[in-house]
Amino acid sequence: MNKASLIDTLVEKTGLNKKDVEAVLDTTLDTIVATLQNNGDVNLTGFGKFSARTRSARMGVDPQNPSNRIQVPAVVVPKFKAGKALKDALKHTAPKNPTE
Repeated sequence: MNKASLIDTLVEKTGLNKKDVEAVLDTTLDTIVATLQNNGDVNLTGFGKFSARTRSARMGVDPQNPSNRIQVPAVVVPKFKAGKALKDALKHTAPKNPTE
């Protein structure tokens, strides 16, 4: 599911118009990003927790010259930890057959 199909699904389920749903979704996503940029966490009870974590600097391998070691700088990355309700909902989902 992409953003457009999520908006269409929300329009069908809520009966709101598409512009309103799109505005709410954009504002929600912008708020989550702004909170993470300010070192905050977003906890949606039952669904999960969004947070920003710093991945420390490390030594890596230059892909163009594998014998060369390069310094990979520290970087802030997003993290998501699923909540209990989401985990429980997915537990009862049958795994998809990868051959189909």
